[in-house]
Amino acid sequence: MSASYPTPQFRRTALAPGILGALVLLAGIALIGSDAFTIIRFAVCALALIVSVFAWQARMWWWIIGLGPIALLWNPVFPVELDDNTWLTVEYVAALVFIAAGILIKIRNPEDRNRR
Repeated sequence: MSASYPTPQFRRTALAPGILGALVLLAGIALIGSDAFTIIRFAVCALALIVSVFAWQARMWWWIIGLGPIALLWNPVFPVELDDNTWLTVEYVAALVFIAAGILIKIRNPEDRNRR
């Protein structure tokens, strides 16, 4: 007799890039003002766009209101220059947005065996 474990009703596809984005932002606090901050810009911009795609797929478009400005502020092609204190504040706010988006964006699981 095989055991049939229930499958989750939802998938949190944005959780991994959301947590990774928050970690990159927190690591970037030490690099504010240095040339290595450009690497943080690339990573944060890419992760914000990835989480935005997952928000779009989940039909939770309002998350793009928070993730779009993050992708624009950390854009390495056209960099926005802010003073160090402003960057520090914005980094913490962006980390909170990444964590909240990762937890709250969820997509219905198409392989849900519990659905009737």
